[in-house]
Amino acid sequence: MAKSNLQFKTNYAVSSTIEPFYKGGKVQISKDEKFIFCTCGTRVNVLQIVTGKIVHSIEQDDQEDITSFALSLDDEILVTASKALLLKQWDWKQAQCTRSWRAIHNVPIASMTFDPTATLLATGGCDGTIKLWDVVKQYCTHNLKGSSGVVHLVEFHPDISLLQLFSSASDCGIRMWDLRSSQCLCVLQSHYSPVTSLAFTPDGASMVSSGRDKICTVWDLKSRTARRTVPVYEAVESVVLLPEDEDFSEIGVKTKEIHFITAGSKGVLRVWDASSARCVFAQTLPSPPSAGGSEEGGEEYGDPRSLTYCLPLPSSLRLATVTAEHNILLYQLPSFTTQQQFVGFNDEVLDVKFLGKGDTHIVVATNSSQLKVFDLATSSCKILYGHTDTVLSLDVFKKGSLFVSCAKDKSVRVWRQDPDSGQVSCVAQGCSHANAVGSITCSRMKESFVVSGSQDCTIKVWDLPETIPETDGDMFQLTARVTEKAHDKDVNSVAVSPNDKLLVSGSQDRLAKLWSLGAPGADLALLGVFRGHRRGVWCVQFSPMDQVLASSSADGSVKLWSLQDFSCLKTFEGHDASVLKLIFVSRGTQLLTSGSDGLVKLWTIKTNECVKTLDAHQDKVWGLHATRKDDRVVTASADSNITVWTDVTEVEQAEEQAKQEDQILKKQELSNLLHEKKYLKALGLAISLDQPHTVLKVIKAIRQGEDGAKQLEKTVLKLRQDQKESMLRYCAVWNTNARSCLDAQAVIQVMLTHLSPEELLQYQGARAHLEGLIPYTERHMQRIGRLLQASMFLDYMWQKMRVTGAPASMDSQDEEMDTTSLQVPHPLFMIDKRPGEGGDGTKEQGDGEERWNEGEAEEDGGLEEDTNCPANMEEEEEDDDDDDDDDEVSITRKASVRGQREENGQNGKENGNHHSGSEESSREEDRGDQTEAKILLSAASLPPLQAIIS
Repeated sequence: MAKSNLQFKTNYAVSSTIEPFYKGGKVQISKDEKFIFCTCGTRVNVLQIVTGKIVHSIEQDDQEDITSFALSLDDEILVTASKALLLKQWDWKQAQCTRSWRAIHNVPIASMTFDPTATLLATGGCDGTIKLWDVVKQYCTHNLKGSSGVVHLVEFHPDISLLQLFSSASDCGIRMWDLRSSQCLCVLQSHYSPVTSLAFTPDGASMVSSGRDKICTVWDLKSRTARRTVPVYEAVESVVLLPEDEDFSEIGVKTKEIHFITAGSKGVLRVWDASSARCVFAQTLPSPPSAGGSEEGGEEYGDPRSLTYCLPLPSSLRLATVTAEHNILLYQLPSFTTQQQFVGFNDEVLDVKFLGKGDTHIVVATNSSQLKVFDLATSSCKILYGHTDTVLSLDVFKKGSLFVSCAKDKSVRVWRQDPDSGQVSCVAQGCSHANAVGSITCSRMKESFVVSGSQDCTIKVWDLPETIPETDGDMFQLTARVTEKAHDKDVNSVAVSPNDKLLVSGSQDRLAKLWSLGAPGADLALLGVFRGHRRGVWCVQFSPMDQVLASSSADGSVKLWSLQDFSCLKTFEGHDASVLKLIFVSRGTQLLTSGSDGLVKLWTIKTNECVKTLDAHQDKVWGLHATRKDDRVVTASADSNITVWTDVTEVEQAEEQAKQEDQILKKQELSNLLHEKKYLKALGLAISLDQPHTVLKVIKAIRQGEDGAKQLEKTVLKLRQDQKESMLRYCAVWNTNARSCLDAQAVIQVMLTHLSPEELLQYQGARAHLEGLIPYTERHMQRIGRLLQASMFLDYMWQKMRVTGAPASMDSQDEEMDTTSLQVPHPLFMIDKRPGEGGDGTKEQGDGEERWNEGEAEEDGGLEEDTNCPANMEEEEEDDDDDDDDDEVSITRKASVRGQREENGQNGKENGNHHSGSEESSREEDRGDQTEAKILLSAASLPPLQAIIS
């Protein structure tokens, strides 16, 4: 039983996340080709190409979206423009804003760029104006007007000595500006749609422009005329010139003429010869484009692989492209092989599974027809093409290299990952459902069959061949062995038992059904129906160990069912919304659930207790999966975040054990320090342990030692400021209890004597602590005052007593009351010194009894003291006051008895003996009361706490 308890998990910690870093907009690569800069809402993220990690994130303070940015060619200055019409200059390596100024544009800035010297910055606004800024001297140098519409493109001529600027706006022309005269030299007219990009030759004599009108134009900048128009048959978003000094003969480049690469709506990189206007090379895509788009224009906006940017990396001879789905791909030239892929934005993540022999990868289904396989170590991604509509569900076979997917395109596909190279290929597919396939599962023991559930309310069983093809060249076509009309509504989830003999399905009709798979070739047989959910069932899972299954529903509950009698064994409630996914962990003894509330909860089945709630998502958590070793969990949400969690139960237990061992060692060390009377170290150690009771014990030990007051003062003053703050906090609590108030007052006396009010008020919470000290200190003073009144009455009675046979001189000395022991610097109490009317002291005794009765009545009217509320003035500890009352009443009664014996003229010797015994008893009690009074009176003689607080 102990071993099973140890297997229970208590907590998971985030080990890594895959977050969106690019949501559209401008992309730029640093000159050293190490970083990619891209916009993501209010941030500019800096992605390190080698690791695929975001190393810097530059965010606007005003929380306004960034409309454009520019990085200088020396990689030193980054300037961003936001919708708030502010320009900000950044030291991007430190993520610090060094300067900000208001743009003179009346509307947001649409484009911006630096000149080759990193001195001038050109900004093109949506108001049709272009402004140039000197970022060194910090002023606006030019205001160029004349463009119509949004200026979406600005570029400096590479030869800075010419001081020329090119721009393009909604009028489809390319304007050439002379910065010396601030005049437009000419407008180059060739395109019939907005110009998307410009590329200059190294000598600056020629330029290539591209547009969405499916043509590229080669310009002679000296004559300012179009040299050639090249039809490219696709809307081109970006054009890049091939380096002239490199050998590209393997892709058909035979001459030294201008060759350029186009990237556009078809998602294919193509190399064109400017002199002959023909395509010399076209990139081969991993799989053919999705059906349904025509060659001319159907793919222009429908193909998710259409390209929006193409950026050169000349030093490493690479090329970077950005797709319409915000994926960034790096290609190696001249072979055009894919080197790296980064996913900038996953959109809504619908499912996720661990993949690979050691669960080193994850496969992700997003709101897209593409599958993405991430390497968890490097965050690099491989994009899988095959489905033609959104992929809805995934499942992985036991060995981890084979997985299946289903999509809205009514198809089921089987994929294989090469364990050595990591390449993934589609090896089988099946299409026979009449509607979108929303759930899929695979066999658990062998790679023998796949079960799918569809929105057409049917379940299909697909048999896999004994030898599955290794590549997608000879893809196997699957055929459904069994088709069963299982539910009245959409089938949301299907699961196969660990022995491959049972199948369970969950549907939107609020039912879960158990089926027998039987022998290969046999039909499905309904074994039972699980009823109880009030809304649709989202997920069903078999326990890996027991004959039970779990189901989650849109009613916010998770139910555990018996496979024997189909009864509900347990119900887990805790989610505030639909429970979308569940898995068994800890060998079937615990459950992990995820819901629409963005929470992941860990449940212990035996106790029905939610052990931990994991909160890392802001939207529905659709994906939830655990590794085969049960030590990691991955979650995926509609907020585009993918989070990998690590089981930290053993780590936390080890930390807790180490903490307890450290506490024991410190306690032993504290005991040794007290024994050795090293009070300063003992006090510091007790404060570090945050044990007020132990600190109080140390204070008591110091005060009980020789010269305790000086030793306490010396020790307290040597403490650090944070330790003094803790001491003040402890004293506020100790002062509420009459048993510990003397120690608290002694420490407070030291602090008030040696620390200035300004220094005290700098302590954290000092004002509240001092305010809590005042009322209880006053109450303790009142209590001591009542004790002093009672002791004065006893002294008075004693001095008025006559001893039989005593000489007259003694009687005359007793007529005056000795009050020397009550002399204090500032008298706090008024003492009635009126002389008695008779020599026997009868009236004085009566007056004393009246005053005692008044004091006793005040004490009886007190309330019990609450030590948890130091500011409560109306409560009092009855235990201490009752003890004091008992002592005072007994002393009064003794004095009354002695007075009566003296009046009745009893034997003088007996009276003298009794008188001697009473003297010793009363003086011992008075000595203890006066000691307590002196300490409190000494505290009262210090500056008032009200003055410090005020």
